[in-house]
Amino acid sequence: MPKGIKDTVAIVGMGCVRFGERWDMSAEDLMVEAFEESLTDAGISRDDIDAAWLSVGFDSINVGPSGIPAAMALQLDSIPVTKVENYCASGTDAFRGAVYAVASGASDIALAIGVEKLKDTGYGGLPVRSRGTNYDLFGVTGSAPGNFAQLAMAYESKNGVSRRDLKEAMAHISVKSHDNALKNPKAHLRKAISVETVLNAPLIADPLGLYDCCGVSDGAACAIVTTPEKAKELGLDNIVTVKALQLATSNGWETRSSDWDGSYVNTTRVAAKRAYAEAGIVNPRESLDLMEVHDCFSITELVTMEDLGVSEQGSAYRDVLDGLFDADGRLPVQIDGGLKCFGHPIGASGLRMIYEMYLQLLGRAGERQRTGRVRLGLTHNLGGMPSQSVAAVSIIGRLGD
Repeated sequence: MPKGIKDTVAIVGMGCVRFGERWDMSAEDLMVEAFEESLTDAGISRDDIDAAWLSVGFDSINVGPSGIPAAMALQLDSIPVTKVENYCASGTDAFRGAVYAVASGASDIALAIGVEKLKDTGYGGLPVRSRGTNYDLFGVTGSAPGNFAQLAMAYESKNGVSRRDLKEAMAHISVKSHDNALKNPKAHLRKAISVETVLNAPLIADPLGLYDCCGVSDGAACAIVTTPEKAKELGLDNIVTVKALQLATSNGWETRSSDWDGSYVNTTRVAAKRAYAEAGIVNPRESLDLMEVHDCFSITELVTMEDLGVSEQGSAYRDVLDGLFDADGRLPVQIDGGLKCFGHPIGASGLRMIYEMYLQLLGRAGERQRTGRVRLGLTHNLGGMPSQSVAAVSIIGRLGD
């Protein structure tokens, strides 16, 4: 059996731009901004980096189908740069490439960077990639809101949850994220909303209303990783390490089996189970201190609480309404505002989540810093649709914890 990578890789530098409508910045400009912050944070030069991974979701509207634009924009010294695309989980998968390179001994210091310029496309949602081609974005019919609305309907039916309770729980999730984003200068949407506003908003795909959907943004985020030994050589004594990093990809079981009822995301459950085993976590609800999950829609966050094993089957909506996942609750979720308020520039989202965990673990999150000692944080990045998906789960902590 694989022994895993727990505590074999340290994060020594991270950077993240302000997400939003960055009309004045190209994808290359955004990468440079995030990269420079991470270099300064790590206290190294670009020549110290010996391999890089670039995450982009839509190469035709961003940087093209290779790693060359990142190598050029960041002026990397002819090192290998690999371009990664794995739907909306691309950011965490780029991080996985850099982490695994260090864990294997193939690299001393590796870089993961993700970027996306979605506002320039002119679309209100994700652009339609199939125009002029036979390419279907997700391999399934329907829109993203439509498919996740079906997830909501299936969850409601399976668990006997009333429509009112489900809508109020989803509204609470959206209000929570907006409240948290008020304390984050890098979030796109920084405006408080009320439960009434959410409940009375126009429907997008029943039962999802306008405020149940995450926004569209431009953004970039970056991570520099090395070994804990190298981190100590750099003078660090408070070292953030990767406790687990797992990715699960659907093999089509959901669409060809009568066993899947559409009320959960199987790949999240698989990736989470593997990550907990790698990190040595038995009870995630008690062990974890923070979570950043893929809240592309409010129902996704709710269902993910059960898929990650922090809420019992059919009880996540009650945990939400009880405030368990609020910023001052036992297990804050989206303490930075989440996809809901950052938007979802695909290539950057997974790394943006890890950036928040990194800051929280080091006590550098400013006004939104979680009270008490933060020991373990989890990030969850999801690509595709509930019926065909790729899920990535990372667990981040400090060396020695």
